[in-house]
Amino acid sequence: MDREGALARLADQRDPWDFIVIGGGATGVGTALDAAARGYSVALLDRSDFGKGTSSRSTKLIHGGVRYLQQGNIPLVMEALKERGILRGNAPHLVQDLPFVVPNYSWWEAPFYGIGMKVYDALAGKYGFGHSRVLSREETLERIPTIETDGLNGGVVYHDGQFDDSRLLINLAQTAVEQGAVLVNYAPVTGLTKSAEGLVDGVRARDLESGRELELRGRIVVNATGVFADEIRRMDDPDAAPVIRPSQGVHVVLPRRFLPGDSAIMVPRTDDGRVLFAIPWYHTVVIGTTDTPVDGPELEPRPLDEEVEFLLEHAARYLEEDPGPEDVLSVFAGLRPLVDPSGGEGETSAISREHVILVPPSGLLTIAGGKWTTYRKMAEDVVDHGAILGGLESRPCPTRELNIHGYHLHPERFGPLAPYGADAAAVTALERHDPGLADRIHPRLPVTAAQVVWGARAEMARTVDDVLARRTRALLFDAAAAAEAAPEVARLMAAELERDRGWEQEQVDDFRAPAAGYRLPAG
Repeated sequence: MDREGALARLADQRDPWDFIVIGGGATGVGTALDAAARGYSVALLDRSDFGKGTSSRSTKLIHGGVRYLQQGNIPLVMEALKERGILRGNAPHLVQDLPFVVPNYSWWEAPFYGIGMKVYDALAGKYGFGHSRVLSREETLERIPTIETDGLNGGVVYHDGQFDDSRLLINLAQTAVEQGAVLVNYAPVTGLTKSAEGLVDGVRARDLESGRELELRGRIVVNATGVFADEIRRMDDPDAAPVIRPSQGVHVVLPRRFLPGDSAIMVPRTDDGRVLFAIPWYHTVVIGTTDTPVDGPELEPRPLDEEVEFLLEHAARYLEEDPGPEDVLSVFAGLRPLVDPSGGEGETSAISREHVILVPPSGLLTIAGGKWTTYRKMAEDVVDHGAILGGLESRPCPTRELNIHGYHLHPERFGPLAPYGADAAAVTALERHDPGLADRIHPRLPVTAAQVVWGARAEMARTVDDVLARRTRALLFDAAAAAEAAPEVARLMAAELERDRGWEQEQVDDFRAPAAGYRLPAG
């Protein structure tokens, strides 16, 4: 992806865009991809980096939603299971099958959860990842050797999908560009333009790098800004009633020794009624999540002490070795863009994860709610609505069978570069051309200098945070190591982006301040 080239295309466009998409998370990029794949002209603007907010802070699961099955929301589960299967088919380099074990400590749990997971299997149909079954105590220990053994009777195993959220998002963005869309990060929308009839017909924006003002005209403007959706809605109507009720989900990242096998743990009910996961992810373990209502959206939400304590306390109940604060490599928080029909009453965990499309008299099309697993279907619905609203020629959606950039059936052949899929060869070529790029940026991080260069050159990474938080996931792997690696990453990026030493130091300072929020206080 070429940012300068994208800005040039925005400047050269004389006709109105068919779709202008505000927001570069999963829903926004998915919408840009869908619309471009149908042959519509598409421009997308994001205020920060792609996936800076919610879309890079998930539990790393592509799943039907066992909790939604418990709630009786069968249509949502069926839709998500179908989308799960479609996504694995389109991005096998990033979406894999992961066995989950539900440990049983009471006599009734095996038959109860065993039956529930059989229903889950049946709802998946041809999109299933594997069959569930009841495990003996010995089989459970074989799959989860570090599980708490006191009172353990056995378990139930079922299958769901695991992925790398921000890597998938970047590949979706690359696919959208390949389909003809124009995507630009660090270009916040500052206002909406309207026709004489009061219809939204474009946006005003600013390129943060140059300070240049941008004005784009469009037949349809899509507000896909997640937890910030109400801000854009108020640009259209200052009196618009809020519809987003953000909820914070926190995860802690631990060393792999806490869960050394290839299976995850699913705890079906915590003290607050949520589902808890302990998931092997790369060389780490991710434990989450919480559901804490927050007052408003933030680009860098911070975990609360009580949320971290909650996760470590529940992890200790199910792991032989009790994890403590000193074991936490990183802790990250994300905000769910929940659409609240109750006016702010009730628990956020009870709010549906189904998506909602809102169209006021001005024609601003807002897509809100939903979850990563169903991003493709959300995008399809948005483009269907937008085509009708904008009077565009109706065209079929091709994304059910559209391979995502990096598609490769055997990514394991690329070792640590497996998440790059087909791009792994290009990253390796950088190392061959300059052997110094094969060096790691930090002894504790499985990230090479070539990955930094590739992020800046081919994936529109513009800051140290872009590389360490989202292109390589280093900040989530080990927050302290990522902070220590920041100067080297800044040096590599400065050479690639033709920046000076002042920029390098500014980048290090800008990264280390928010990165401190991913670390627990010492002692």
